[in-house]
Amino acid sequence: MKKVERPEVLLGSTYKIKTPHSEHALYITINDMILNEGTEHEERRPYEIFINSKNMEHFQWVLALTRVISAVFRKGGDACFLVEELKAVFDPRGGYFKKGGVFMPSLVAEIGYAIESHLKSIGMIKTEDLSDQHKLFLAQKTP
Repeated sequence: MKKVERPEVLLGSTYKIKTPHSEHALYITINDMILNEGTEHEERRPYEIFINSKNMEHFQWVLALTRVISAVFRKGGDACFLVEELKAVFDPRGGYFKKGGVFMPSLVAEIGYAIESHLKSIGMIKTEDLSDQHKLFLAQKTP
C-alpha cells in the first residue's frame, strides 16, 4: 500500500470528555481524509487523532495513545477494532459515572466511546436497527 500524503486541510470533529476525576475537560479531535472525492465511492476515513487537556497528569500516556491510534488510522483498513479494545480497559481504581448516570469503566474506555461515536458519524460503523419485535415492545411500554 502506498503512503498517502497528508493534505493541507482535513475535516475534523472534536469531542469533549468531562470526568468527575478532573476539573479540566479532555478534548478529542479526529481529522478525516476524503477518499475517492467526487465519485460514487467517496468516503471519509480517520487520518489522525489529537487529545488535549489542561490537565497534564495523563500527558505521557495520552500522547503515546494518540500516536499509536493515528498510526493505525494511517495504515488504512478497518480500524474499528480499536473501539472495542479501548472500551474494554478498566481503571483499577474503579470507573465513574458520567453526567446522566452512564457508567464509564475508565478514561481510556471513554476515549473509545468517543472514537466509536465518530466512526458511526462517518459511516465506518453501522448502527443496528431495532428489530420489529423490539420496536413493538418499546411502543407498548411508551405512554
